[in-house]
Amino acid sequence: MTDLSRLVEGPAATSLPYVDPAFPHRPLVLHAARPRDYHVGIPVLFVHHGVGRNGEDYRNYWLELVDPAGILAISVEFPEASFPEHLWYHFGNLHDKDGTPNRREEWTFGIDERLFDRLRAQGVTNRRSYGLFGHSAGGQFVHRMVSFGFRDRVAVAISANAGTYAMPDLATPWPFGLGRTEVDLDGLRALLGFPITVMAGTADVATTGRFFPKGPRSMRQGANRHERAHNYVRSGHAAAAALQTSCAWTVIDVPDVGHDGKRMSAAAAPIVSAAMHGSPT
Repeated sequence: MTDLSRLVEGPAATSLPYVDPAFPHRPLVLHAARPRDYHVGIPVLFVHHGVGRNGEDYRNYWLELVDPAGILAISVEFPEASFPEHLWYHFGNLHDKDGTPNRREEWTFGIDERLFDRLRAQGVTNRRSYGLFGHSAGGQFVHRMVSFGFRDRVAVAISANAGTYAMPDLATPWPFGLGRTEVDLDGLRALLGFPITVMAGTADVATTGRFFPKGPRSMRQGANRHERAHNYVRSGHAAAAALQTSCAWTVIDVPDVGHDGKRMSAAAAPIVSAAMHGSPT
């Protein structure tokens, strides 16, 4: 078992190979940004990288942010060799290539929960909750993760510049909606009541990039990532109104920022800090 205390032994940046118990033959890498005043009661943020699987870069984005934010940031890297393509990462391994559903225990959405348990068991943290920040493909991972109930101990969940969304619609099939999944009306109400924060760079409007999702189901969600973010949150509030319940989702525009993980991380840091320092220890 990985000694996770090594993540916080020294100042600033540390990286460790890590194996989740559900995926013993699919190694991950953990990249920690340790603040100078680290202690076991400091809030913990899990950071999810984009399609480039560049977890070290995302840790480095947070290196200059953890001290003013007062948090320990751990970037969880899903190497392409271990978790190939979008099914394993963006879509959480809910289904295999043939569309056959996998057992909940095989979903990659559970990795953060188990990692947090190990951090607590090994004395790296004594917090009772953790935060989530994901950018681009990581933003897809984060909002889909909390959509399926992996949120009981999540103090803040930020999805930034995601390319597509699992819309809060039981009539639209997964992964572009929540149809044909275990989510029912009660589950949808609970999800709408959870405070997802969606961040959208106002300049994230390019549609010619290699990784911009431009299939017909993606394009129905909006012309670009900025528009899709607003449509996702708007759909949440519309679904809540139809169900006669409330929606706790918010969308925050980040002025003049495009598809930029570093600048979106900087914009997210004060939000994370405010939420985490007000959450249970």
